[in-house]
Amino acid sequence: MMIDEKYLFAFALTLFAGLATGIGSLMAFFSKKFNPNFLSAALGFSAGVMIYVSFVEIFFKAKESLTASLGDVTGYWMTVVSFFAGIALIALIDKLVPSGENPHEISNIEEANYKNSTSNDKLLRMGLFSALAIAIHNFPEGLATFTADLTDPTLGISIAVAIAIHNIPEGVAVSVPIYYATKNKKKAFWMSLLSGLAEPVGAIIGFIILRPFLDGATLGIIFGAVAGIMVYISLDELLPTAREYGKHHIAIGGLIAGMAVMSVSLLLFA
Repeated sequence: MMIDEKYLFAFALTLFAGLATGIGSLMAFFSKKFNPNFLSAALGFSAGVMIYVSFVEIFFKAKESLTASLGDVTGYWMTVVSFFAGIALIALIDKLVPSGENPHEISNIEEANYKNSTSNDKLLRMGLFSALAIAIHNFPEGLATFTADLTDPTLGISIAVAIAIHNIPEGVAVSVPIYYATKNKKKAFWMSLLSGLAEPVGAIIGFIILRPFLDGATLGIIFGAVAGIMVYISLDELLPTAREYGKHHIAIGGLIAGMAVMSVSLLLFA
C-alpha cells in the first residue's frame, strides 16, 4: 500500500507541473494588469532551482548510483556521458521543432497580440504546433519529475515547482494564437491545459518502459540525463525568456533567489 501511495504522489506532482500551462492562459485572458517583471523573476527563480539542484544534487545522485554499480572510474564516466546525452536529447527535440512554432520564441503576454494578423488558419496552426512542441518537451520533463520523486520526495517537489513555473509562458504560447484564430477563450484555455498532459503521460510511458530495468545503474543514467535536460532548459529557455519579460537584473536576482531557496531546502531536509 505504501508503494502505491508513493507512485500516486509522484504522479500527482507530475500532473501538477504539466497542467501549469493552464495558468498561462489565465494570466493572458483574465488578469487585468500583467506584471512582466514578476514573471521574469519567477522564471529566473525556476532556472536557479533547476541549475542548483542539477549540479549539487541530481548529478551527484547519478554519480553515486553509477559508481556503486560500475566502479569509480567507469561510473564517473557514465555519469558525465549521461549528463551530456540528456543535453543532446533535449537539444535535438528543440532542433526538430520549427522555430516559427517554437513556444519559447514568444516574448511576453502584452506583446502576444495577433489581432492584426491576416490569417486565422496560420494562427491556429501556430497554436497547435506550439501545443505539439510543448507535448514533446514535456515527455522527458515528466519522467524527470516522476523519477526524482520516487527516489527523493523533497527533490521531486522542488523539480515539480520549477517545471510548473517554466510551463506558464508555454501555456501563453498555445492559448493566445488559438484564441485570436477561433475567438473562443474556453477552447484556447482547454487546449493550453491539455497540452500539459504530456507531462504525466511521459512519466507513465517512460516508467512503464524502464521499470523492468530500474536497477542502480539505470537510475543513475536517468538522473544524469535529467540533470543535463534541466540545465539545458534553464540556459536555453528559462533565462532568455526571463530576460525578455523583464530586466536583466530581475532575472538574475530570481536566479540567485532560486539557488538560495533550493540550497536551504536541501539543508533543512538533508
